[in-house]
Amino acid sequence: EIRYSHTNIAKIEKNGETSRLKDKTGKTAERLKSKKLYLLDMDGTIYNENEIFDGTLEFLEEIERRGGQYVFITNNSSKSVEDYVQKVRAMGIKAEYENFYTSGQATAMYLKENYPNQVVYCMGTKSLIKELREAGIEVVTEVDERAGVVLLGFDTENTSEKIRNTCIMLGRDVAYLATNPDLVCPVSFGYIPDCGSMSIMLKNATGKEPFFIGKPEPIMVNCVLKKLNCKREDAVIVGDRLYTDIKTGANAQVDTICVLSGEASMEDILQGEVEPTYIFKSVKEIYEGLTEETEL
Repeated sequence: EIRYSHTNIAKIEKNGETSRLKDKTGKTAERLKSKKLYLLDMDGTIYNENEIFDGTLEFLEEIERRGGQYVFITNNSSKSVEDYVQKVRAMGIKAEYENFYTSGQATAMYLKENYPNQVVYCMGTKSLIKELREAGIEVVTEVDERAGVVLLGFDTENTSEKIRNTCIMLGRDVAYLATNPDLVCPVSFGYIPDCGSMSIMLKNATGKEPFFIGKPEPIMVNCVLKKLNCKREDAVIVGDRLYTDIKTGANAQVDTICVLSGEASMEDILQGEVEPTYIFKSVKEIYEGLTEETEL
């Protein structure tokens, strides 16, 4: 097995790798041709905010052409599945409700299993609150002494009043959960603070830290594998973050591909503790690897 190092990466980049079925380090990626399920991150992996990445549509079509499936597993809880279906369809992506599993869905399941019939105070978007309520969870957004759980989501509709109310609630004897630990969310001009950064802000004020439900917890992956009756060795996770996407693969014992189109850089991978199974520049490069088998 090829280990990642500055030396072999520099050598490969200098000489130019002839086989499209090898990743950026020269490691063979032949195993990808037999994968039946691609678990895909979204932000920074297939698009950036509202701009779809080159090669995404071809990549998804190739997965289906090979008889495989793709499911988007995203930590971004600011949108509901309904929102996401509309968003990706507008980009030309063929997708139904079944093509998604979000941290919002995982959170609803976790709350119903671990905190049944409890009132939940949520600092999150209207879409997240609507999705939780549709799942049968009683959600409040104002200070409420009935609430036994405080839930923090990636709140793109945040206000000073919400922050104040959340701090009041965290001063009480409550369970504290968060949808995802991502520190930043990629946007057109760079990044904005995500749920993980919001939790740090609240920790500085209250001293409390949440239990994170989304990636890298294996909850989302395990649910999708069970639902689709797919073996772990037949699945692969594709994402751009080491501490969520790639670590999820390690926790769920599923192969991973780190794409360099989002947050993680090659330097991050070299210096990080979490090692992806494969590294590709983008999903376009994965597509080219799946369709170009002969040497150039």
